[in-house]
Amino acid sequence: MKRLLITGGAGFIGSNLTKYMLSRHEDYLVTVLDALTYCGNLNNFTPEVWENPRFSFWKGDIRDKETVENVMRQADMVVHLAAETHVDRSIRDSDPFISTDIKGTQTLLESLRCHPVERFIHISTSEVYGTAEEVPMTENHPIKPKSPYAAAKAGADRLAYSYFVTYDLPIIIIRPFNNYGPNQYPEKMIPLFVTNALEGKPLPIYGDGTFSRDWLFVEDTCLALDKALQGDAEKLKGEVINLGTGVDTDINTIAGIILEKLNKPETLAKFVKDRPGHVQKHLSSTSKAKVLLNWSPNVSFRKGLERTIDWYVKEEDWWKELKKKGDRYVLKG
Repeated sequence: MKRLLITGGAGFIGSNLTKYMLSRHEDYLVTVLDALTYCGNLNNFTPEVWENPRFSFWKGDIRDKETVENVMRQADMVVHLAAETHVDRSIRDSDPFISTDIKGTQTLLESLRCHPVERFIHISTSEVYGTAEEVPMTENHPIKPKSPYAAAKAGADRLAYSYFVTYDLPIIIIRPFNNYGPNQYPEKMIPLFVTNALEGKPLPIYGDGTFSRDWLFVEDTCLALDKALQGDAEKLKGEVINLGTGVDTDINTIAGIILEKLNKPETLAKFVKDRPGHVQKHLSSTSKAKVLLNWSPNVSFRKGLERTIDWYVKEEDWWKELKKKGDRYVLKG
């Protein structure tokens, strides 16, 4: 049996990856480590996951050395997703981002030196690049983060790479472009727009809504990470790999699709003051992922968005419970 540790596994991508790996690999034991901050949610796991004898959950902080040592001793492979991730929150208060994203990553990397694993997949982000200076954006694009969140992730990204170079550790760095899909906390743009539309509230669009992103359905991200776990570790270690579709879509278009799908009036789209340090355009190169992972996304943006909308319509209790908390980032409108 392979023992897989997923840090931040109760969050959006982590919980989807947990479900994906358990459903597709009967020879995997999956352990989730999560501090259960505001976006870590045990309700992200279905009853089937909780009842699976190959699943275990540890509540703990990646900045805590003893906790990290305990879980790393029991792992053959690690996918490191634990991080503070919301740009707007980092602009308001960067402390948790520096502490968790950088110091937490360093704690894991130090533990990795003492407790070797077959591979350690560090999940970075396309936000480290800043606005596209050339398209498509390859892995050699300049790193110019435009928010404290992006800067913290860039620091963790380069820290992980330094541990590969200095200690020859089996580290793979993955930079996903904008993920979306089921179980995403409603501070993020797509679930915020969908849930606001369902409640008849405005969809707050920064600036003029023409900024665009490369949107990747979370199921495709899980497929790519699965391939990174199964691939030749010697060929993959030390590599930086983008995950994207090679297609970008602007915010106005997304708002229009959501409102049309839910049969809501276009007047719910509301332009608001742009946020500081807003990235204008992201568009991923897909060539390296194709070569090294034999991976390409399967789900088109239109199909993925429709599946996402359908999920939030069906799982109203899930997101309404989160909005009841009064979090300013999920109550926009």
